[in-house]
Amino acid sequence: MNIRTNKQDETLDTFYHGKICILQSTHGYRFSIEAPLLADFIETNPQDEGLELGTANGIVSLLLSIKPFKRITALEIQKSLAGLAFKNIKLNHLHKRIQVIQQDLREFNPGKKYDVVFSNPPYFEGNTGRLSQSEEIAIAKHEVKCTIFDVMRKTSELLKLKGRAYFIFSFKRRDDFIKALNKNDLQIKKERYVVPYKGQEPNLFLSECGFNSGRVRQLRPLILYNRDGHYSKEAKQIFAGRTHEATLK
Repeated sequence: MNIRTNKQDETLDTFYHGKICILQSTHGYRFSIEAPLLADFIETNPQDEGLELGTANGIVSLLLSIKPFKRITALEIQKSLAGLAFKNIKLNHLHKRIQVIQQDLREFNPGKKYDVVFSNPPYFEGNTGRLSQSEEIAIAKHEVKCTIFDVMRKTSELLKLKGRAYFIFSFKRRDDFIKALNKNDLQIKKERYVVPYKGQEPNLFLSECGFNSGRVRQLRPLILYNRDGHYSKEAKQIFAGRTHEATLK
């Protein structure tokens, strides 16, 4: 559902059958399919304290609110998006569970570590592709303010030894992702490729990462669309706000 608010530069969208409401900028950053895919993939426990690195308008933390956790701290470097995320947290009455902080993630030093760290980081290198004229979109999509190496460095610094870190990233840059993990003593524990249509190459991948080595659990690929161009049954379940884990191969 998408309706206009009383501000001309915002829309109000509802998700999970109306359980979650989110204000979005009409001309600035608007989240895409990656947000619900990541929120679905993340596993939480009732006593978990989580950290989101780059929350934008707060969408992933908001979608996670249907799952159990104690508290989430959501970081955002851009003032406009942090302000919107704060409004969205209040709109959904989640201020006791989710805290928004406007700060560069590279400078964030809370003096504690987290059970869960998650991020939907910028996919495109800062010197590649065409930058959007919107600064909000450019910073969210390109490595203008931080790189995947910055994200992994901070993850390694703030994740508990037995903690879990979750990411969604471009499959084309999977090598950079692995290099960033290795440089910061992190490893993939569980992985799932995201495929537009059956038989095609992945364009995204989801990963659960941590410090301890072991066998990587490779989940069956998530196929987004049926041959007729409509969302697959599983994609529809994800967008409806299911809470169970993906099925193993």
